[in-house]
Amino acid sequence: MPEPTPQAPGQPRAPRPPEDPQAPPTAQRPARQRPAEPGRDRLVRALLKPTRGQAVVAVLLALVGFAGVTQVRSNEVDDSFAGYREQDLIDVLSGLAGASQRAQSEITRLERTRDDLASDTSAEAAALAQARSEADTLSILAGTVPVTGPGVRITLSEVTGTVGAQALVAMVQDLRTADAEAMQLNGRVRLVAQSSFADATGGIVVDGELLEAPYVLDVIGAPATLSGAVDFFSGPRLQLEESGIEVEVTELTSLDIESVAESTQPEYATPADGQ
Repeated sequence: MPEPTPQAPGQPRAPRPPEDPQAPPTAQRPARQRPAEPGRDRLVRALLKPTRGQAVVAVLLALVGFAGVTQVRSNEVDDSFAGYREQDLIDVLSGLAGASQRAQSEITRLERTRDDLASDTSAEAAALAQARSEADTLSILAGTVPVTGPGVRITLSEVTGTVGAQALVAMVQDLRTADAEAMQLNGRVRLVAQSSFADATGGIVVDGELLEAPYVLDVIGAPATLSGAVDFFSGPRLQLEESGIEVEVTELTSLDIESVAESTQPEYATPADGQ
């Protein structure tokens, strides 16, 4: 086959010789076909790596499904009153209004009961506090509890004379008149309404206990008032000093009385009816 003559630069390309229609066609190599992909594999691939078109279709299907569910729920709204007549609806509303009024009345009743219970509780607490206060007062007057408070200390010393039981009783009575709230003698005997005094050899027997001079009488009350009950004209101080007894009165802002009297049950006295 002769070699083609090289073409000089700038010259037009020689025309291509026409093909011979009688020449046999050139054999072409057949193309390889891709094996068919199973349906399940295509489905898995579409789920794992969806194309843009598949994603758009999925979104549209989701929107359609959501719209369908919303429509179904809206159709399921309670329409139990839809078929009622106007009079029936009025009756229903009247019944609801009556039930509401009864409920409000019940609430009011319960609130009133609550307030009454709170009031009863407050009254009971106040009565209990008053009872405790009265019990404390009675315990002090009965001498069954130790007490503390302001008062005076009276010391009777025998100089040339002797303190008799009668003179001691007179002084105790004057102090009670001056509102003495608690008294003890020689720090050992609590003086109460039932206390007894008797002269004895070497001293005075008070509530069965022998006490010796000097006699120290501790008294709780208003100090100035108690001192006046001893120092008034022709009072205990003057009478005792004329009998040879030295009387010393000391006012104290705080005084402790620790002795107590035994509690006794009245043998004859009982509360009156209605008390």
